[in-house]
Amino acid sequence: MKKALVCGVSGQDGAYLSKLLLSKGYDVIGTSRDATTSTFAGLKKVGVYDDIEKVSMAISDFRSVASVLKKYRPDEIYNLAGQSSVGLSFEQPVETIDSIVTGTLNILEAIRFEERDIKFYNAGSSECFGDIGDTPADENTPFKPRSPYALAKASAYNLISVYREAYGLFACTGILFNHESPLRYERFVTQKIVKAAARIAAGSKEKLKLGNIDIYRDWGWAPEYAEAIWLILQQQKPQDFVVATGKTISLTEFVEKAFAYFNLDWKEHVDVDESSLRPLDIHMGKASPKKAEEILGWKATSDVDDVVRMMCDDAKQG
Repeated sequence: MKKALVCGVSGQDGAYLSKLLLSKGYDVIGTSRDATTSTFAGLKKVGVYDDIEKVSMAISDFRSVASVLKKYRPDEIYNLAGQSSVGLSFEQPVETIDSIVTGTLNILEAIRFEERDIKFYNAGSSECFGDIGDTPADENTPFKPRSPYALAKASAYNLISVYREAYGLFACTGILFNHESPLRYERFVTQKIVKAAARIAAGSKEKLKLGNIDIYRDWGWAPEYAEAIWLILQQQKPQDFVVATGKTISLTEFVEKAFAYFNLDWKEHVDVDESSLRPLDIHMGKASPKKAEEILGWKATSDVDDVVRMMCDDAKQG
């Protein structure tokens, strides 16, 4: 039985990945900064809360990381931990960089000291590309980060490359474009939109306040992306992959689709809020996931219409 360590198991991707790994016969250990106080709501929602061992691990503390690796001796490590909000990274840049960059470095060093064959997946981000215009980003597109979060993810990506080349580690980065689900926290704009639309449809008189809605993103379905994450570590050699649907729409369209699901005209319920604007933002996010399709055999089957419908279905059910 393979043993997998899922760092940051309390998040969206951690829950879906844990469920997938369990279905494939893995023994799964999930880490959280404080496993005694975390609710692990995502694990409960997908029905695997009782099936994984949950342990405390502070990713920015090398001793904590090293002791967990030594105790559990995982075959595969999936690093999904760290501060995950682009907007929040402008307010908490030090914590963002520490949790993502130092956290990644600590895992790499702990693996190196273990002197065992451990496969390591690191969660990258499409935010690293910055504003690329109409050219879809692939694995060879240069990074031009425009937020502390993107800067941290780009640095972690480079650390992975250095350790892979210098020490021969099986270490990879999945450069994931936006992927959503009902497990998203409401601080993420897609869930904020869907939840507000559901409340308004149920009688709430609130106005949904959003920042810049004239942005374009590639939105996919998170459970499908868990499969791509797993496949990245099943290859013969370590490689980095862009994971996306290859289709981009505007946030305005996403808002329109979500409100239309509830038979609402979004223009009557949404206000642009200047206080929600970020210091810097990315106008266009486009992806070319051809490498993932050709090498991993992975291709997204859910498009943004499916994502909106499934998230709204869940919100409607309460």
